[in-house]
Amino acid sequence: MSPEPRRRPLPGVSAVGLYMFLLCILGVLAVTEHKLPKFLYLFCIAFALAGHGLLRQKRWGWALSLATVLLSGIYQMWRFVEFHKLPLLGIAAANMVLFLYLIRPEVRLRMR
Repeated sequence: MSPEPRRRPLPGVSAVGLYMFLLCILGVLAVTEHKLPKFLYLFCIAFALAGHGLLRQKRWGWALSLATVLLSGIYQMWRFVEFHKLPLLGIAAANMVLFLYLIRPEVRLRMR
């Protein structure tokens, strides 16, 4: 009996995985330039792990991506309330759209 052929991730899932890596890189740069607090390094690690797991179509990667996208959206909304900068609200809205995409039934079915 041969192993099951590996399916490619959905295009949207791949885009979210790459977005996770982008958030990781941008977060590390912002923390090293002292624009964000150092505890956000933990988020950067979570973003990198989530992106890796999502691109490998792992269930834990999907779950971690859900958590990081949701927490990132909440953090951006809090920053919008604190600083009143409109781009922060746009980033929070984009994170919520990604969260809603990740909870779609066809996305959940593809994760092992």
